[in-house]
Amino acid sequence: MGGRAGRAWRTAAANGAGLAVGAALDALLGDPRRLHPVAAFGTLANRLEHRLYQPNRPAGIGFVAAAVGLPVAAAAAVTLATRDRPVARAAAVAVTTWTVLGGTSLRREARLLGSALAEGDLAAARDRLPHLCGRDPAALDEAGIARATVESVAENTSDAVVAPLCWGALAGLPGLVGYRAVNTLDAMVGHRSPRYERFGWAAARLDDLANLVPSRLSAVLTVALAPTAGGGRGAALGTWLRHGHRHPSPNAGQCEAAMAGALGVRLGGRNVYAGRVEDRPVLGTGRAPTVEDVSRAATLSRAIGVAAVALTVGHAVAAPARRALVRYLRTRRRSR
Repeated sequence: MGGRAGRAWRTAAANGAGLAVGAALDALLGDPRRLHPVAAFGTLANRLEHRLYQPNRPAGIGFVAAAVGLPVAAAAAVTLATRDRPVARAAAVAVTTWTVLGGTSLRREARLLGSALAEGDLAAARDRLPHLCGRDPAALDEAGIARATVESVAENTSDAVVAPLCWGALAGLPGLVGYRAVNTLDAMVGHRSPRYERFGWAAARLDDLANLVPSRLSAVLTVALAPTAGGGRGAALGTWLRHGHRHPSPNAGQCEAAMAGALGVRLGGRNVYAGRVEDRPVLGTGRAPTVEDVSRAATLSRAIGVAAVALTVGHAVAAPARRALVRYLRTRRRSR
């Protein structure tokens, strides 16, 4: 197959293969141990913030435009340079996918934390919790740490697995790089503190937009795969539909509510972040999470990740066929 159609199929195959290989590398190796590109991006973004910071929204918009636009432009340049080099394109997508995914490390941290709780080592569990979320662990008991872990697994399965895969399938290298840049900036400046309430507004809103569809896909997959964690699809679906909108985040609540229903637990409640207290609505009608639920959440997270890889790789590979079908339908409509 030659010409434009042949190039389209080769590009789609390269993107799909890159996503699949990158996901396999994450499954085998987890996050890169040294010289992690996301950490390097965070360091550069922090320096840029110090140069551009002002306590207003326009400054925050400029910061996000520069911090996201530059890496996306670089990724677009690589995409253009590998247009006729499918092997190089696949390699670039694979390495980038590996570096932006975080599913294996997420589950590893959750299981390590669960092991500490199972052994009764509350101090060790408190020490590990900051690897998963920004809550103050000092006042948390076993149940509080278990709840925080399950909530973090639910939200980050979407943020660190489903969302980057979706954007990679939709937009290739620029999608992978752009999503991770947006998500990293949200973690850095997107919270409501006196310093970032206005400056971080653009990062937070852009992250909300980028995760709008992936979070709901994550909830759908959680419902569909609930039996892998010993849960029921009906309970997961009902809790998601009834409680998904209660969370202050338009996206995190979708994942957490579906997870609560799938595990038969109750999430939400009071959270403390460096002295700042948030009382969040309750998601689910079950019991409080236990140590066993941490392992169940990690098991369900893994199943969601596998399903997300299959869906997004299939979407990427089928892109030329979808475009050909659209052109065919348009031609038929015009000929009538």
